[in-house]
Amino acid sequence: MDTDEFKVVQMADNGRTVQLTLSENVSTEPVSQKQMIIDNVAKKLDEDTKTHVMPLLEAILQAQPTVNIRTYQQTQVTVAMPRSRYEGMGCPRVGDIVRVRIGRA
Repeated sequence: MDTDEFKVVQMADNGRTVQLTLSENVSTEPVSQKQMIIDNVAKKLDEDTKTHVMPLLEAILQAQPTVNIRTYQQTQVTVAMPRSRYEGMGCPRVGDIVRVRIGRA
């Protein structure tokens, strides 16, 4: 079984049941679309061509707006449980980290 960490991002409590919305606890850095283009073009070119083409490509991309792209789609889970189960797991609040064991079939 794997254990993944999730952050509590939303909580609804109606007295008898508690509903937690969890989002995967991972840190991502946005990647510039310009940088992705430069990296991909650089992979395709030999060194001689790269020395001529890359300065031109970088000059062209300087005029373009910067678009940041998240490189990882986070998993989000919503769980509803009886209040007694919620209290048994320590009453996590929004912002707290919850570890979830995930079994493979």
